[in-house]
Amino acid sequence: MSSHITLKQLRVFTIITQLKTITAAADKLYLSKAAVSMTLSELEKQLGHALFDRVNNRLILNQEGQKLLPFADELLHRLDDLDHVFNDQQTLSGQLHIGASDTIGNQVVPYLLSQFRQQYQHYDQSLFISNSALICQKLVDYELDIGLIEGKTIHPQLMSQQFSQDEMCVICSPAHPLAQQEKVAMTDFEQSEWILREAGSGSREFFLRTVAPRIEQWHEAFELNTTEAIINCVSANLGFACLSKLAAHSAVADGRVKILNVPLDMKRRFWILVHKEKYQSPLLKHFMEFCHHWDK
Repeated sequence: MSSHITLKQLRVFTIITQLKTITAAADKLYLSKAAVSMTLSELEKQLGHALFDRVNNRLILNQEGQKLLPFADELLHRLDDLDHVFNDQQTLSGQLHIGASDTIGNQVVPYLLSQFRQQYQHYDQSLFISNSALICQKLVDYELDIGLIEGKTIHPQLMSQQFSQDEMCVICSPAHPLAQQEKVAMTDFEQSEWILREAGSGSREFFLRTVAPRIEQWHEAFELNTTEAIINCVSANLGFACLSKLAAHSAVADGRVKILNVPLDMKRRFWILVHKEKYQSPLLKHFMEFCHHWDK
């Protein structure tokens, strides 16, 4: 096996793992398809192993590719860190790819990032918002550097640490009879209709773990993939919903929905997730530290 592996080869390799096709990688790298294909072939030849399985014109990382990915990721990030080491101002450099689940991404990260930028003068971040399950998958695939999610996730390749918490609530339409009650019992929800997020969402997981087991008969009226759509359905009296108080705040203030006083502990934790084998650059370390001490 040759040791003449180049940074260009590693960069091409990591882009292909993310985009899954030679064409997409060539577009991203501003190279011809032939150049990308040749670079990958050279790398595979030097390592003596194919790194991808070819499936329907897509390149899917195989076992050998998965072995290489943590090393490639670390080397490319360490290269970014050279700027940091030789910069007199010691400013943070490199790009930070952040993933956040729905509530955190919409209600928390904008303010957290604003303060981070102010404190560190670092402005090169990307933000991907989706459900917790997809955030975890993208962390495993090295497409994200860090994930901020609501639900506790036990994944063999990810480390999780608590960094904050919020409170969930049950909401209904102001026109619903329960909206007039000072307190509600769980028996009031028998035969009730619920509007839930899709599978893989932290809000859905909280409802199924904390609220649903205390109701004998309930029905899923709608499954929706945005919080705003859920709030609008509740406002239109199509059912109850269980979501973060942060997410419900403006709809409650506008009188579109009402929070019900339920006899349950509705607190939940926010978690930081990173890949166990992920190289923690100065930028990533500073951002994790910032999250831990962040005071909303």
